[in-house]
Amino acid sequence: MIWYISDDGVEKGPDTFFMKPTDQNSLAWIDRELASLDEQGLRRRLRLRGGVQAARLVVDGRELINFGSNDYLALASDSRIADAVIAAIRRIGWGSGASPLITGFADLHSRLQQRLAGFEGTEAALLFSSGFAANAGTVAALVGPGDVVFADRKNHASLLDGCRLSRADVRVYPHADWQRLDRLLSKANRYRRRLIATDSLFSMDGDFAPLPRLADVAESHGAMLLVDEAHATGVFGRRGRGVAEQLGVEDRVGVRIGTLSKALGGVGGFVAGSRALVEWLLNRARPYVFSTAGPAAACAAALAALDIVRDEPQHRRRLVSEAEQLRSRLTEQGWNIGRASSQIIPLIVGEPDLAVARSAALHRRGLFVPAIRPPTVPPGEACLRISLTCGHTPEMIDTLVAALREVRRLTLRDIST
Repeated sequence: MIWYISDDGVEKGPDTFFMKPTDQNSLAWIDRELASLDEQGLRRRLRLRGGVQAARLVVDGRELINFGSNDYLALASDSRIADAVIAAIRRIGWGSGASPLITGFADLHSRLQQRLAGFEGTEAALLFSSGFAANAGTVAALVGPGDVVFADRKNHASLLDGCRLSRADVRVYPHADWQRLDRLLSKANRYRRRLIATDSLFSMDGDFAPLPRLADVAESHGAMLLVDEAHATGVFGRRGRGVAEQLGVEDRVGVRIGTLSKALGGVGGFVAGSRALVEWLLNRARPYVFSTAGPAAACAAALAALDIVRDEPQHRRRLVSEAEQLRSRLTEQGWNIGRASSQIIPLIVGEPDLAVARSAALHRRGLFVPAIRPPTVPPGEACLRISLTCGHTPEMIDTLVAALREVRRLTLRDIST
């Protein structure tokens, strides 16, 4: 709730309250909270990457084989994309200087939006500064007070934050449980609008949403369906559009969201759908209206990446095949990979301390495999998260499998001693 105070001190809104300072340092509580994170093994720290984003990279001064990247098609360091960006910067500079609705919308932004609409097979598309902004802004523009949004429990934080920002009622249903969702929607007739929001490929579990079932549920209850394809764009589907294309339900998903920062190797997010949807978001999605437009030169990177996705489908085909083989090898070793069915493979170990310790053991063996802990995953589901990319060679994958065989035998006590 927001309270406004006029110049003469008159409150405009709910009563405010004031707390008497109890500490000379009003931020002293942060030290206590950080200490609590340390005790729980949940404190995060930055790692310094040297050089380019690639299958081999330097982290904190040491070269490692990188299994922590979302650069699924190995395009982040592709020279063709770098050349396209350099040429664009020389021609038009870097910063956009204003929001899109003022003077920030350039020719390259327009070209990329048209290209994304063609790529997605929709009437129109709209660029956002990030995938997070696209998700949060779109949800909050589609529903509000008097509406309800149904969100998968394991959706990305940007979708969940969009739900909160919308001020609509939020119902979080169990992961991928379309039957529970159906029952919840059957009791939601009193709402003005109903929205179902889901990832297509879940970023920590590596599994797919049951999109055909979700589309059935949405249609039977007259609900909107929003699907975030962030980790699937460029990887799945005959043309690389994502899981909705692969499962044959594109025309049943009214709101499709993607990112340019993962398989496409760049920066930014987008929404694809009808012209009416895009026009509404252009007017009502606050992260779009009130943010400076992303650099137009970054659009040159995305245009070049889309060319590669169109012209070189062998990369995503090989990635999908190698991911399937790796999942099989890890399951044979005895790792719990949950329902993973993609290039994202979680090795679920349960406790945060054990995940961190095993990640450190892999680091000592020359491998970067990040430990994922709550609140990114639910309590009890801490894991090592493997992200496979086209940049990984068979030798790199063999090295990973051999190291994981050794690390799996180690208990927390073994590793700490």
